[in-house]
Amino acid sequence: MKKKITALVPMRHSSERVPGKNYRDFDGKPLFYWVVKSLIDSKVFDQIVIDTDSDKIMELSQNFFGNEVVLLERPENLRAGEIPMNDVLLNSINQLNSDFFFQTHGTNPLLNSETVKQAVNTFLENYPLYDSLFSVTKLHTRLWDGLSRPMNHNKNILLRTQDLPPVYEENSCIYIFTKDTLVQKHNRIGDRPFLFEIEELEAIDIDVELDFQVAELLFKAQ
Repeated sequence: MKKKITALVPMRHSSERVPGKNYRDFDGKPLFYWVVKSLIDSKVFDQIVIDTDSDKIMELSQNFFGNEVVLLERPENLRAGEIPMNDVLLNSINQLNSDFFFQTHGTNPLLNSETVKQAVNTFLENYPLYDSLFSVTKLHTRLWDGLSRPMNHNKNILLRTQDLPPVYEENSCIYIFTKDTLVQKHNRIGDRPFLFEIEELEAIDIDVELDFQVAELLFKAQ
């Protein structure tokens, strides 16, 4: 039987460091439009859901996507900036019927539909050997901790950076998980996660104003 998979895009109306970033103009469309379009174009989801406290985001979503996107209004007790994302997601999935959940952010405008499709297919092909998936960026760089101790290299052996064993950064672009994982562990990442590598360019997340400017330049260059 085909497994049902739901895409979740949680978005707040307010943003401290980049005011109104989720719906701010990005190459002629609101920022969140681009990642939602990638989700739709991937054609792998049974439903795509936006969870938000923003009337503006709801209105824009209706204008651009109509019935292709389900809108969930976030309750008052989950709207503060300091509320953990996992609490927000728990509220969402308790209202939805799905075997698996795919979560991304409206602030990942360079994430493309083929990568989304590949992530979903990779997870489905490897489940239940892997119980969850999250996206990572591979790093070939010398890392040090706060006490000046090398973390992934021998400081007395100067290897070229490309010859260092890779380390992986959780880039927050893609998470795939089950309801049971989120409920039992209060985490999107299970006991046997699949590290899904994506290109650094696609992993750009808009967190500060400079990110926004760089992401828009790169988007237009594509």
